[in-house]
Amino acid sequence: MIDVSHSIEIDRPADEVFGFVSEFPNNPRWQRGQRSCRWTSEPPLRVGSTYEQHARFLGRDMVNSFRVIEHEDGRRVKFTSTGGSFPITVTRTVEPLGDSRSRFTEHVEGEPGRFFRIAAPLLRPLVKASIKRDFPRLKALLEQR
Repeated sequence: MIDVSHSIEIDRPADEVFGFVSEFPNNPRWQRGQRSCRWTSEPPLRVGSTYEQHARFLGRDMVNSFRVIEHEDGRRVKFTSTGGSFPITVTRTVEPLGDSRSRFTEHVEGEPGRFFRIAAPLLRPLVKASIKRDFPRLKALLEQR
């Protein structure tokens, strides 16, 4: 079982941070393992929205489909995989820390699929390291806007 959370403070208003991290086609801009991401449902973002992403993890190309299962506009979005080789659920939360600063938190939970089951003991630290590596990139990208 994987259960990892990480947070970072960003010098941008919470609504801007949430707007960026909840627009999933932005994922490849700040997550190194992401190759592409596209909506498979019509906007706007809401419970039931779907998207597909192509990623590379542990040397393996993966295609995963996701569905939004919770959405609190400007604050929180939770989505879960509906197909693919690595079943996960991700919660992204943005908290305001004043008018122009916010805290972004990502919580990842999952069970390794068939291929990744053999690497299960390594997955938690690898997922944590991946998230920690991506967050400074997100911060820099948003703060230069």
